[in-house]
Amino acid sequence: MNILLEGGTRLQRGPKRNEPGMPLISIITAALNVASFLPDTIKSIREQNYPNIEWVIIDGGSTDETLDLLKANEDIIDYWLSEPDGGIYDAWNKGVRLASGDWVAFLGAGDSYLPDAVQSYADFIYQFGENELPEYISSRVNIVSDGQVVRTIGQPWIWKDFCKYMTVAHAGSFHHRSLFELYGLYDTAYRICGDYEMLLRPRKNLRAAFMNKVTVNMILEGESIRNRRVFDETLRAKVSTGGRGELACRFEKAAAIAKWKVRKLLGYWR
Repeated sequence: MNILLEGGTRLQRGPKRNEPGMPLISIITAALNVASFLPDTIKSIREQNYPNIEWVIIDGGSTDETLDLLKANEDIIDYWLSEPDGGIYDAWNKGVRLASGDWVAFLGAGDSYLPDAVQSYADFIYQFGENELPEYISSRVNIVSDGQVVRTIGQPWIWKDFCKYMTVAHAGSFHHRSLFELYGLYDTAYRICGDYEMLLRPRKNLRAAFMNKVTVNMILEGESIRNRRVFDETLRAKVSTGGRGELACRFEKAAAIAKWKVRKLLGYWR
């Protein structure tokens, strides 16, 4: 059923719910003028063999052909809306509020799940008892440029490492709904590393698990790759949310910038 919201925004609803042994998995995609990237993401959702997926797309008011693509693929999109927003974390917050699933994942426009990715996550989740469920699960992610894998990222979540830098791959992460209920939504004051800041909130108490499998091909795009502001935001998050000392974090910032420059020199980042 399509619903017309104020301002001409459209919302597509689907009759999906959490089932015993088959949790509803909500995938949220933020979009803004991504018509050239979105087809690969759409294809990857179509190729998933897990039957209980809810796809939520939050568009920031695209003026290219993005909305045409959404309308043409409403058979696999459960909710979508298009309206101005305050950036990616504002869009993600809207998506979390709309999502119905026990588990929430974020897939970038242009990024692609491997064909068995969501089923692999569901199988991984199934091994935990009801009282043993993690709040957060991560996997490994391929970084792709011009169709070629540049490198693979994503390590197990360990607090002593995570409090220093983003060791996990957000594109390959699943968040239990309880995580947002306990610690809140993303802080829109962050423009680049709000995902890192959010996961710092539980500190060492985060119940995390790691699936040692590549689940996503992530394209070399995004502010966290191109913009040096990410280092300032990371410093702020580690001190204000992670409870770290500023001096140690400044040393870590200098080391991270040096590594970033080397990767640019070697062609890892554009």
